[in-house]
Amino acid sequence: MTEPRPTHQIRALHTDSTVTVYQAYPPEIGLAAARDGRFPPAWKRDRMTWIKPSFLWMMYRCGWGTKEGQERILAVEITRDGFEWALRHACLSHYERGLHTDHDAWRRELERAPARVQWDPERDLRLQPLPHRSLQLGLTGEAARRYADEWIVAVTDVTAPAHRIHAHVREGELDAARRLLPDERPYAVREEALAHLHL
Repeated sequence: MTEPRPTHQIRALHTDSTVTVYQAYPPEIGLAAARDGRFPPAWKRDRMTWIKPSFLWMMYRCGWGTKEGQERILAVEITRDGFEWALRHACLSHYERGLHTDHDAWRRELERAPARVQWDPERDLRLQPLPHRSLQLGLTGEAARRYADEWIVAVTDVTAPAHRIHAHVREGELDAARRLLPDERPYAVREEALAHLHL
């Protein structure tokens, strides 16, 4: 019997040294980033940017690349060191009784933290919610600058593969769609690195 998946678990395409996260941008940013392997000057380092290890959650967020301003889907391979730095320095994006001392303490922590975490329902191929959660990692300030300038190993435009997967889903060919998905496996991270990010 298969063990139920933990409610809070990071699943990602990863190697011994990198982890792949997903973002979607308008063509003027997405195409330039994929071409140059880094974000162009139009990418603002002073704004919060959200990275998602889950390909299907990204598809839910960008509507398979059909939403305005999210037409180019990027797979951004970053260092594990950078990803885990962000986790260690992150705060939950919402107050959680039992995890934070009180609402004011959470608010102070949120204002100081260069990263924040949301756990949103993971999605299936039809983009319906699943019972377990998917990590969304918001980067701002120092974390956003480190992401753009230090952590990125490679940037790949995966819009065309995403559209192929979506076409299979529309035709009801879920097995064919599933075979094209990234191999997202549990991402091993020390429990103490996540203890402040979920109950």
